[in-house]
Amino acid sequence: MSTGDPRDHPDLRRVLEEERAEAAERVSALERELASALEAAAEGTADDEHDPEGSTTAFERQQVAAVLEQVRERSAALDVALRRLGEPGFGLCERCGRPIAPGRLAARPWATTCVECAGRVRR
Repeated sequence: MSTGDPRDHPDLRRVLEEERAEAAERVSALERELASALEAAAEGTADDEHDPEGSTTAFERQQVAAVLEQVRERSAALDVALRRLGEPGFGLCERCGRPIAPGRLAARPWATTCVECAGRVRR
């Protein structure tokens, strides 16, 4: 019988590990894409002015770099969640100490705050 403790959820570790593996694959793919774009720019083969649709290749590189940073941050959050999974504080909001709703942990297993605290603007 489950105690309501998120650590008792039998699939949580598997979900976190799968999410971490997907994030690692995405990081690798984005790093390759960014390296390729930077290499093309360095070789002068990329038109940094405009492509036929009007967006610059520099802008596209910045977008890839921004997405890469977001995926790296998510990957790091998943690493922390995996480390914290066995600890007593896992599943408790780091701001108010109340339990994080199971639905929130199901959607964002790396969440460290409850929905209410996540919605507050940090001051």
